[in-house]
Amino acid sequence: MKFLLILFVAVFINVNLNAQNKSAVNTNQPKMEMKLNAGFVTAKIKETKEFYVNVLNFGVSFENEFYLLMHTPGEKAEISFLLPNHPSQQALFHEAFANKGAYLTIEVGDVDAWYGKIKKLKLPIAIDLRDEPWGDRHFAIVDPNGIGIDMVAYAPKQ
Repeated sequence: MKFLLILFVAVFINVNLNAQNKSAVNTNQPKMEMKLNAGFVTAKIKETKEFYVNVLNFGVSFENEFYLLMHTPGEKAEISFLLPNHPSQQALFHEAFANKGAYLTIEVGDVDAWYGKIKKLKLPIAIDLRDEPWGDRHFAIVDPNGIGIDMVAYAPKQ
């Protein structure tokens, strides 16, 4: 019995030391926090700003003559737009977006209310309001740059 007690204490101490060593190793790791800001190169900065402010209620975080940074209501996400071929930017950021092959998904609390707002503004609707078999309810519009915007209320998690 004494042997089992000693073995138990030895195992307990070993497990505890290993846990402490692992946590010490992890605390030396840099935090890998990230924040995503999708950006598009476009000559339509003015039209883009009007669309995101007037249609989607975005705010302007920063702007100058060649760059526009916008945020969603509540400032949980950002999107940016950059004029093409601007001399302050490297060549990688010169070519304009080709107006296809990109989309944004914006989760909203009341997708029906948003659909009603878009209809009142008489904006073209690319995909009519619909319910998907997996439970999502959504519709889609297109911004001045050709970016598809899926306005969605996700199905409740089960």
